[in-house]
Amino acid sequence: MKISDILSSGKPSLSFEVFPPKTEATFESVANAVKEICTLQPSFMSVTYGAGGGTSEHTVSIASTIQNQYQVTALAHLTCISSTKEMVEKKLSQLEKEGIENILALRGDIPEGMNTDHLEYQHASDLASQIAFSGKFCIGGACYPEGHPESDNSRVDIDNVKKKVDAGCQFLTTQMFFDNTILYNYLYKIREKGITVPIVAGIMPVTKGKQIARICKLSGSVLPPRFKAIVDKWGDNSDAMTQAGIAYATDQIIDLLANGINGIHVYSMNNPYVASEIKKNLSYLLS
Repeated sequence: MKISDILSSGKPSLSFEVFPPKTEATFESVANAVKEICTLQPSFMSVTYGAGGGTSEHTVSIASTIQNQYQVTALAHLTCISSTKEMVEKKLSQLEKEGIENILALRGDIPEGMNTDHLEYQHASDLASQIAFSGKFCIGGACYPEGHPESDNSRVDIDNVKKKVDAGCQFLTTQMFFDNTILYNYLYKIREKGITVPIVAGIMPVTKGKQIARICKLSGSVLPPRFKAIVDKWGDNSDAMTQAGIAYATDQIIDLLANGINGIHVYSMNNPYVASEIKKNLSYLLS
């Protein structure tokens, strides 16, 4: 099933993200996590591509397992970084062969010190345009409620998001955020710009205090005082932080659903327990 159809149904959707193993030694643990999360029957599951395409060889196989073995709609990530047009065409053929209909087109994180002048794709919109040309896939893109860390300002950032949509993106998934007001304000701005595709809210349940510094550095996310107090209080207590992080994420999702944001995408970090607890907390709200 195409994700555009899932999102246009008018019903709330809950999806989870998983990432491929970084080494062959961790493949089994990732496969087990994927299996457990699939038992929750999410609306769909996305499979990341890895920084610089480093774990890309596993993306198609895991997406295929999700969709063909566990009967859950799969969304395969595809990035510009370390990709050529020839490589992308090959990847598209592989995805089509496996029956994968959904692709999240991303630029990808640029490894430190990498010279990007030689890249065949400079922007996610370039990649989306090539995928759209095939006419065979539902294409998603990323958007940034707090602005892309590399954008000069919010106007430029939203202009770039509009380019993605014009290039063929049929839905957008947000970068993680911890203050729903930021998303509501962002939605007003992008709708004003003429971006009318469905927006899926990306939620990160933070279960480790040490995650916060890295998360904020990569995403540019701002921590509201309420969330910062949670991390300060329980950041060094694994069990307490896990419980508090899940509760905070659940509270965010409930508020989003209550305000008409029906697409929820949870960055589960391959943690079946977190995914399961989130799903359980929302059991009566997703019908």
